[in-house]
Amino acid sequence: MSTFFFIAILIIVFIGIPIGTGWFIHWAIKSSGHPKAAKSITLIYGLIVIISGVFIYFEDEFFTKEDARFFVEEQGIELMDEFKVVHNESSSAIGDYYHTFTIEISGSDKRKAINEIKKSDDFQSEKSSVDTLLYLSDNRYFGPKVTQNYETENAFIREFFEPSGQKGYAPTFRRIEISKSRNELTFEEIDE
Repeated sequence: MSTFFFIAILIIVFIGIPIGTGWFIHWAIKSSGHPKAAKSITLIYGLIVIISGVFIYFEDEFFTKEDARFFVEEQGIELMDEFKVVHNESSSAIGDYYHTFTIEISGSDKRKAINEIKKSDDFQSEKSSVDTLLYLSDNRYFGPKVTQNYETENAFIREFFEPSGQKGYAPTFRRIEISKSRNELTFEEIDE
């Protein structure tokens, strides 16, 4: 029974509200004595709704190198050379968001990124004990931002955890992994 209500709510939110709003816009403008303007504005509104829906559905197809550069550099790792987006994927559900991409970087950028991670004050080598930031904090809504840099057998990793600052809102978790064997950098973001 709860699945039926969930589907009904989705239909109302994603179909009913946009159609109802379009109908109301058309009716209000037509009632004020402008039937041609009502048709034009309703058509423009409909196109905006359709284009927005297409953009949301095909969001991964619009992901660019500049988007990848922004996310990586936001975590303090600078990319100077040309790179290639090998993989990009995102998914979302009510209250959850997951985004990951892999880029092929130059050897020079790889060395600089690894050095950036290694020179961090909190860097932990392979043999050290590393906390998992996803489960580190009992209170996921308030508290300090936490950054963690460490090395595993296969990669150098930088993780970032930021509580939302509001009860009920998901904290932000970002992870960058630089492969030891390949010139690849993988970015992962989880909001849950």
